Amino acid sequence: MTDKNGSAALREARRIVVKVGSSLVTNEGRGLDEGAIGEWSRQLAALAGQGREVIMVSSGAIAEGMKRLGWTTRPQELDKLQAAAAVGQMGLAQMYETKLREQGMASAQVLLTHADLADRERYLNARSTLLTLLGLRVVPVINENDTVVNDEIKFGDNDTLGALVANLVEADLLVILTDQKGLYSADPRKDPLARFIREARAGDPALEQMAGGAGSSIGKGGMITKVLAAKRAAGSGASTVIAWGRENDCLLRLACGEIIGTLLVAPTQKNQARKRWMADQLQLRGSVTVDEGAATKLRSEGKSLLPIGMTAVEGDFSRGEVIAVRDPAGQEIARGLANYAAAEARLLCRRPSGEIEKLLGYMAEPEMIHRTNLVVTR
Repeated sequence: MTDKNGSAALREARRIVVKVGSSLVTNEGRGLDEGAIGEWSRQLAALAGQGREVIMVSSGAIAEGMKRLGWTTRPQELDKLQAAAAVGQMGLAQMYETKLREQGMASAQVLLTHADLADRERYLNARSTLLTLLGLRVVPVINENDTVVNDEIKFGDNDTLGALVANLVEADLLVILTDQKGLYSADPRKDPLARFIREARAGDPALEQMAGGAGSSIGKGGMITKVLAAKRAAGSGASTVIAWGRENDCLLRLACGEIIGTLLVAPTQKNQARKRWMADQLQLRGSVTVDEGAATKLRSEGKSLLPIGMTAVEGDFSRGEVIAVRDPAGQEIARGLANYAAAEARLLCRRPSGEIEKLLGYMAEPEMIHRTNLVVTR
């Protein structure tokens, strides 16, 4: 994609999700950076003044809680992490509220967990709330609800949350502000020949190869989580920018079409809303393995998954839950809504659809997963 088209994607973005990391928000763990949060708030207000809708996804609760509690190293114990999040979230919300109010903007705190977005009804409720806030010219400030959910602290990161929010509200642009300039072809601290990636296509597998490595000691992410977040956000048509968070007027310059940092451009085609929700599930209750013939039909022909193509069932899932579909090598190739529970699915493996009623005593559908409820992921 040319620079002109990349610039146009930035200029034309009307709904923007901005994600900032812990090291930026807390000035490398020294406490909330009032000046930086004030600067981002000024730019968010200016974007709103241009008629754009803006959402802030902000890390920093645990890091701020550590500072307030006098802890110099991130604890390993779950209860201490949750306590730090509870203490720090108070200050984080207060700081954003103060700085946005100084710019004439109202704000709202929204705490989400991945479970909120995994349940279809709660997903739609969250979407409705966020869209209503945007319609009222209120800036939602979103963070993970680390105080009550353990696996988000252990495995989650706000790069992923930023992408999920971008998909939730069908944003045009996700801006990930970090303490790095952007994406390089290798770690520039170790490889003097590392090449800076100015623009690429979101979802390009080569980007994941380039982005290996850990994040800072303060946060949980790394460049790989940002690349994967861009791939996820592309499902709703949102392009992603990875940029240095202290770049002068970064958000305003991006909105003018200036490519700052690394721009990962989304394909023009968007997934349907229901299929996007299925693709965004982070934790699945189970999976079915299919033979090579079924895998080919799913990948290339967009067919439904019939029981006769299934060879194995893993996990314990109910009818209507999202499950993965794996090829004979164990790679996930698709996911969708199961028409039968796991115990029933095990009985149906390798059986033609005409035998379903005889085996189960009823037939809900002739397919294990109908093509309208299935999204190819690989």
